[in-house]
Amino acid sequence: QVQLVESGGGLVQAGGSLRLSCAASERTFSSYAMGWFRQAPGKEREFVSAITWSTGTTYHTNSVKGRFTISRDNAKNTVYLQMNGLKPEDTAVYYCAAMKYYGGNYAYTSSYAYWGQGTQVTVSS
Repeated sequence: QVQLVESGGGLVQAGGSLRLSCAASERTFSSYAMGWFRQAPGKEREFVSAITWSTGTTYHTNSVKGRFTISRDNAKNTVYLQMNGLKPEDTAVYYCAAMKYYGGNYAYTSSYAYWGQGTQVTVSS
């Protein structure tokens, strides 16, 4: 079973940057891809970005394209989310998740088997 631990959240002013990290407990071939989701108060959890372990192919939701970058370090079993140009509407708890098998839709929470505990990101205006 994959265990995921996020870190790097915090409070930042609009226009600022944060880098989130997600450390996975097992070797990367235990999962096919990793994703980042976020959930604001009173809203559903939404897809942010995803990356495949083998090829590094990335996916982003439209609202973060050009501002967020997802990357991975296979040797460290760690995935990163670099967030630049942060906006107040980016405020949420950010979760990383592991997709176990190929074939799922990267944007669906149901495609992911394992989840981290979440890290709070707050962007002040």
